[in-house]
Amino acid sequence: MAIDKLLVANRGEIALRVFRAAGELGIATVAVVAPDDRGSLHARSADETVEIGSYLDSEEHIRAAKETGAHAIHPGYGFLAENPDFAEAVEAAGLVFVGPTPEALRRGGDKLEAKRIAAEAGVPSVPTGEPDDIGFPLMIKAAAGGGGRGMRLVRDPFELEDALEAARREAKAAFGDDRVFCERYVERPRHIEIQLLGDGSTVVALGERECSIQRRHQKVLEESPSPALDPALRKEISDAAVRFAEAIGYRSAGTAEFMLADRDYYLLELNGRIQVEHPVTELVTGVDLVAAQLRIASGEPLDTSNSLLLDGHAVEVRLYAEDPRTFLPQAGRIERLRLPAGIRVDAGVEEGDEIGVGYDPMIAKLIAHGPTRDEALARLQDALAETEVTGVTTNLPFLRWLVSHPAVREGRTTTAFLTDYPPLSEPPVRMPSGPWDGSWRLNLPSPPPHSPPDVDEAAHASSPTGVTESALTAPMPGTVIEVLAKEGDRVIHRQPLLMLEAMKMETPVVSPYDGVVKAVHVKEGDRVAGGALLVELEESA
Repeated sequence: MAIDKLLVANRGEIALRVFRAAGELGIATVAVVAPDDRGSLHARSADETVEIGSYLDSEEHIRAAKETGAHAIHPGYGFLAENPDFAEAVEAAGLVFVGPTPEALRRGGDKLEAKRIAAEAGVPSVPTGEPDDIGFPLMIKAAAGGGGRGMRLVRDPFELEDALEAARREAKAAFGDDRVFCERYVERPRHIEIQLLGDGSTVVALGERECSIQRRHQKVLEESPSPALDPALRKEISDAAVRFAEAIGYRSAGTAEFMLADRDYYLLELNGRIQVEHPVTELVTGVDLVAAQLRIASGEPLDTSNSLLLDGHAVEVRLYAEDPRTFLPQAGRIERLRLPAGIRVDAGVEEGDEIGVGYDPMIAKLIAHGPTRDEALARLQDALAETEVTGVTTNLPFLRWLVSHPAVREGRTTTAFLTDYPPLSEPPVRMPSGPWDGSWRLNLPSPPPHSPPDVDEAAHASSPTGVTESALTAPMPGTVIEVLAKEGDRVIHRQPLLMLEAMKMETPVVSPYDGVVKAVHVKEGDRVAGGALLVELEESA
């Protein structure tokens, strides 16, 4: 079925990206906008705009498509993108879903089912099981989704109960499914993902992306190709990804994500959607992945000519409204926005737009391409020097620090990078080599990495000497989703007192010392500004 008009069931940068690809194919576009998002850039960028009650309401998207005569719905990423019930409802309404089939989404999207299919296809995955069986450290994951939602690293058994509860709550909010499972935690792996395109019968791999540098289990810097893969290992992982995708009858663009430890690799999940980091693959392959999605959805045969043909190197970073050290999300109006020329920029906002607390705080993606990795990084470094944002706190200082870091320049990064090198810390003059490269002091192993400062571990500092009272304030604007203490309660050091939610992530506000709750100034459901007084404490006698 030819697609003449397309509704994008999403917002921000990805909606604009899909509008652009559709326009180049001569397809008219329809934007949807929630009541609290009317002023957003995507809402004023499509051929038509329809207000809906919520981005998470599948029936509202279908209603908007029928009202405007749209033939197809593209889900973007996040929201309903990997929801098989949404894909099924779109098709039941006589519309085209630009993405995988509902069955493929169910089989590949459920991580436990995906592990079973992977085993049958001869694709290795990380062992799962009961905590006592797999041991600690372990990772709790949401069975129904990814993107860092519903994930918790647990190193000690006494942390398990609280971590399971938080993971289930976050998974339920993000995916409508609170099932979680425990998986063995692999220390200091690399994160490698294979870009796939399929038409339901044939699947091809378009090379890999390295996405090892992460915060909140979400990617910070992505590049293609990976400096860790040689041609033989690249082919081996790509073949494994294709086998898995073929086993579930995959259609459209998708990504098979792997952990890499030395030359051992383990399938993490298959993301049944376009990825945030897809531009780096587009720049090294010359393939417009969104246009490919639209052609596949229209019934055109899959173009297999570009499989594993890589040209040069591409690197992407994400410019966010967030604190550059703690990664806590920020809100505010963008007073000045100067984005660089000479590289690809996929922006989701313009100067004068508001960054609110209800949605992802991404401002733009900056993607540089060059004939070599060194040149791509140099171009990105120059582009970041040109970038200017005022009116809201951003991670721009962090990105400048990151791209110039010697470990990044040498391609020696793992998922523990931000533990080994805390944000904005003084970088080493040069990286160690030979016998000094790795764990050598007293012949002890490397210390286990802990998560860097982030929204999951945002705790106030311990009470200074001589201070007997503390006023705990909101580290960022958000919504109080749970109050865990009341006036008069005795609490211990780092005990959670309440939970804040901002940008779909939960932040515990914890006690800085053993003490007594003097007053609680908020209740569940309250929206609070950054710096708002939440809880007053006094030290135990």
